[in-house]
Amino acid sequence: MKKPISAMSMQELGGFLCDALKAKGIHVVLSGGSCVQIYSRGEYTSHDLDLINQYNEQFKKIQMTMEELGFKEHNRYFVHDDTPLFIEFPCGPLGVGDAPVEEIAHIDTEAGVLRLLTPTDCIKDRLAAYYHWDDEQCLQQAVWVAQKNTFDMASVKKWSLKEGMKDKFLIFEKKVP
Repeated sequence: MKKPISAMSMQELGGFLCDALKAKGIHVVLSGGSCVQIYSRGEYTSHDLDLINQYNEQFKKIQMTMEELGFKEHNRYFVHDDTPLFIEFPCGPLGVGDAPVEEIAHIDTEAGVLRLLTPTDCIKDRLAAYYHWDDEQCLQQAVWVAQKNTFDMASVKKWSLKEGMKDKFLIFEKKVP
């Protein structure tokens, strides 16, 4: 380990975990609020890392690897004494709404390579919560990500129409200059 967990940023911890799990044949991708935190440049703060098990490896394998890294399972999360962040492994498959994720972004950190949703898929992920659960906070998160990153608006629109959410997409589109 290049850096102690206690000194790792959220991105570094994510990169460290992505590399450690990948070394065991487990491919994970960061999604959720942590992606929003990264892409919104801190407009939103998350206290957990949602790592999607990309190929649905056995959870037992994840548990063993996390324990080897010093994490303990607590309810549905993994915690470590050296970080306030907690780690969750939501069920796959990796997707946004009904669409699979086809491209994975990478951020090189001092502690490892963080694999995460692209800005476009992060926006779709947040919009899915807005579209299907009327989560206004997730709409705002999608707007922050859109305002601070290059993304594919045509892809977001096409996906939104397939989700049957034209009216809500238009609300998002109006908020993004």
